[in-house]
Amino acid sequence: MQHEVTQRQQLLDRAGHILQEGWARHPIWEYDRRAIASGPLRIKEWDYYYIISHEHQVCLTVTVSDLGYLGLTAVCLVDLKAGTAVQQDAMRILPLGRTGLSKSSADGIVSFSHKGLEVHIQTQGNRRELSIRAERLSLPSGETGLEADVILTTGEQDESMNIATSWAENRKAFYLNEKSTCMQAEGTISYGTQQLLLGSPSDLAGLDWGRGRWTYRNRWYWGSTSALIDGVPFGFSIGYGFSDRTPASENVLFYDHTIHKLEEITFCMDTSDYMKPWQFTSSDGRFALQFTPIVDRSSVTDLLIITSRQHQVFGRFSGTVVLDDRRVLKIEDILGFAEDVYNRW
Repeated sequence: MQHEVTQRQQLLDRAGHILQEGWARHPIWEYDRRAIASGPLRIKEWDYYYIISHEHQVCLTVTVSDLGYLGLTAVCLVDLKAGTAVQQDAMRILPLGRTGLSKSSADGIVSFSHKGLEVHIQTQGNRRELSIRAERLSLPSGETGLEADVILTTGEQDESMNIATSWAENRKAFYLNEKSTCMQAEGTISYGTQQLLLGSPSDLAGLDWGRGRWTYRNRWYWGSTSALIDGVPFGFSIGYGFSDRTPASENVLFYDHTIHKLEEITFCMDTSDYMKPWQFTSSDGRFALQFTPIVDRSSVTDLLIITSRQHQVFGRFSGTVVLDDRRVLKIEDILGFAEDVYNRW
């Protein structure tokens, strides 16, 4: 359990199996789509960003995904003061890898434009430039449209959570993932008559970069935040539910851009009412948080063989976490999110 991989290497062998499963502090596995032992319909690739302004209590998310037989690009604006979430999205049938998502999280360009939704993301090293236009996004005010131009930066030595695991029932099915928090955000988000200027220390962002060949049915849980505690960048990424996590969990704390590794996390929520309080516990006793929901960004997609039920709930976390050196951090009403997602695709 908790096998840390430290040497850069190819992700898959010639048979399509992961060469060395586990977790890492940096993106050391080299992904090559051509090495996957599967047809293009089963390959899943996605880039997901969230940008959160604690001062304005607004979160902007953007997803660009290529799931083989379906491509989804989505932009969502969450207003945590008003308790609202609005989204514009676009689907493409059978993209089969043509979306152009990169083989590395550190470099690449992805562009999407369809029916008034434009997303352009350029990544080079520690700098990410996001340009977003959602002309048809319907705002709660009755106005329409959103534009965002945001630059995200990280430090040279900043750590991220990386994991490579496979499924017990099919070792050629795999999950490669990088999650980052506390990237500094600068730029503007404009919607309706509102314009948010980003650039304060508490304007932060997170990344979920994933590549894989999945099994058909999966349910996962994920939670994250990017914030400041007494001026120090703090975040976490917790999750479980799909692939065999015997080699490692993906649960980590980020404190001053350094990972503090956790063991197993349990999400406790009322699935009949996601707006009731949630509880989080850990097998090592180092993660004990309560979560008070503010808005449930929920969606259902049912296209016969493709089904997706998603609850991404935004709210406030409170409680305590324990760092590797046994320091206890008190968490008080920090904005973030937790989700429960079931997919059959």
